[in-house]
Amino acid sequence: MAVYCLKNRCGFNRLGLTVGAKLGCAVERNRVRRRLRECYRAVEPELKLGYDVVIVARSRAVGLEFGKLGAELSRAFASLGLFRAPQNGKVDEEGHA
Repeated sequence: MAVYCLKNRCGFNRLGLTVGAKLGCAVERNRVRRRLRECYRAVEPELKLGYDVVIVARSRAVGLEFGKLGAELSRAFASLGLFRAPQNGKVDEEGHA
């Protein structure tokens, strides 16, 4: 999975998902799209605001467990620096602010 981000001039984040036809039939592509969208919703409150985020699904995402998919997405967001800074030193059980 590849994640791209770019600052926007809005006060909120916008999400784009791309799932190519090479990943499988429409049922599999839609399942990957739904799972990625839900993983994004889970971490959205922890993200900085004002970014356009594009997630490009790769073939590995089709067979990946939901928890591992979420962890990989969080890792990608962390490497891009999209998580907010810790407030008052609080860190949750996954190590996010």
